Amino acid sequence: SLFTNHNVWHRQEVLSSMIGRMSDSEEGYDAAHWNSSSQSHPPWLRFHLGISRWQLYDHKDPNLRQLEEQLAFSRIVSAVQKTGGTQLKLLMSFPNYGQALFKPMKQERNEETNHNLYYFSDFERHNAEIAAYHLDRILGFRRIPPVVGRLIDMVKEIKDITTDRKLARTFFTSPVGNTCFYGQCSYYCSTEHAVCGRPHVLEASLAVMLPDLSLAPRRSWRSPWRRSYSRSKLAQWENNAKYCESVKKSPPYSQGTRLVDLIDMAILDFLMSNMDRHHYETFEKFGNNTFLLHLDNGRAFGRHSKDEPSILAPLVQCCRIRRSTLLKLQLLALPQYRLSDVMRASLSRDPLTSIAPLLSEQHLTALDRRLVTVLKKLRRCQEQYNDSVIYNDIPGHLNFGL
Repeated sequence: SLFTNHNVWHRQEVLSSMIGRMSDSEEGYDAAHWNSSSQSHPPWLRFHLGISRWQLYDHKDPNLRQLEEQLAFSRIVSAVQKTGGTQLKLLMSFPNYGQALFKPMKQERNEETNHNLYYFSDFERHNAEIAAYHLDRILGFRRIPPVVGRLIDMVKEIKDITTDRKLARTFFTSPVGNTCFYGQCSYYCSTEHAVCGRPHVLEASLAVMLPDLSLAPRRSWRSPWRRSYSRSKLAQWENNAKYCESVKKSPPYSQGTRLVDLIDMAILDFLMSNMDRHHYETFEKFGNNTFLLHLDNGRAFGRHSKDEPSILAPLVQCCRIRRSTLLKLQLLALPQYRLSDVMRASLSRDPLTSIAPLLSEQHLTALDRRLVTVLKKLRRCQEQYNDSVIYNDIPGHLNFGL
């Protein structure tokens, strides 16, 4: 695991380091009395200690539901603005010292992204963060930290408890009596783009925070298929159909699973129409031989009426896929396990579904349509390269083709 290596002494050291940053005298926080027994740990800490080389959490992790409930219902004792990034986000803290990343509702769920808006100018959507977590789990990746939807009282759970004076100064009451704030960030942090409640209740996504960087450093990698983020220039991969040949010769893509990991991420992004994947992260402790974190998915699910084929460039240009990923995609294409149905059922567990579906039926239908496209691309790859398309991560599995 990320911390323990099954060593009780080392786990105690990690706990001591975490608790050392916490003061039991802090108002609103519970006294921390944790020991090396995982039964005494709050859900967020069990999540941190369970991170392994290949995934953030186990397929049958019994702690996952408790963690989701903490995010959705635990009392918020602190709310401050999170620095960095281009759009508004807050850091929420709970009585047991757990923390979550807050992203507010900025537009209606069924509102499509404007056709004339560039991908790097799009709003981040709270429901996209929630849906991305569910899709990532359905695909068997488990590389997105748990995210849930929540109704936030902007006065009691942000304005009245924040110690962030810069954030507090951005609160105001709209002409129709709604509580609003806009914070400080690179884009969309102004009175013209304020986040407003109804009249003071706001929908938001809350994602559990990963371990502190001082305890679990992460490395940021620039994606080889990063877009140019220019209105006029194309990236190198957009002009060179054989671009993957040079990527495959370059570390860390020249060995191990990094290339098929990146293709997993491209498939995830294509299914949810996320064009904004410029970087990805890994935990430094595991070196190059580990999974990729699928973070920051707020620009996904913007348009259901159009598919963006360029997102699949890593798959199309490299013609490579994990066998386990392929089998999962084939399963989700079957009528009895249709991706849209599985996704709808999974999202129904989220608290915000009681207000309205987190994804419209058009977005769910788009998932099925895009899955068909992925499998068609793979069949073309196999027609050209035969069995070399499949990276066999399931030893002993017979090849029955695509």
